Amino acid sequence: MSQTGNKSAVGNLAESQKRPEDVLPTPPARDGSTHSRTLARLVRGKNIDETSLLATDYLNHFNEIIMLIEMIPSMPECLEDAREWQPKSYSEHFRDSAFADKDLAILAYENSPARFREPFDSAVSTMNSLAIRGLEEISAALDSGNQDMVAHKVETVTGNLRKFVDVASAIIHGTEVTSDQSAVDAIFDS
Repeated sequence: MSQTGNKSAVGNLAESQKRPEDVLPTPPARDGSTHSRTLARLVRGKNIDETSLLATDYLNHFNEIIMLIEMIPSMPECLEDAREWQPKSYSEHFRDSAFADKDLAILAYENSPARFREPFDSAVSTMNSLAIRGLEEISAALDSGNQDMVAHKVETVTGNLRKFVDVASAIIHGTEVTSDQSAVDAIFDS
């Protein structure tokens, strides 16, 4: 056998020992996200979860309104500051933030697997509604002059917001959550 033939045999052996993922392009994820594996590698070490492709930094937007609402019973003038809070989309939050990898966070969110993004977006929508409705109820309680009612409303609103922040955090950290609309309805009915 010639040296050329040996090189060819060695080359064929090396080719046969490659792993499929070294040779084949990454197939689309089952949920339609074609970039999930690549993004998971890119977000490693960037405060973006590798599984959900979501970042906890977004929850700071909701922690801010919780903190403002909690101050209202002792400092009613904080209601005005709280009223300035507005819902922000995930992308808006990161565009406006000082988060080091904000462009990557937005790209990762846009490609987050549906099994995480859909319940996450649902939790965010619920938190936005809870905050807006809660501020209206707290304002009405303040107008009534009933401090006990103000304290009760603040406790209820912040407690419910915290529950959904916890749900959103669990989703961000890769926990699959199924939506239970009756649980959401029960919170709005309270």
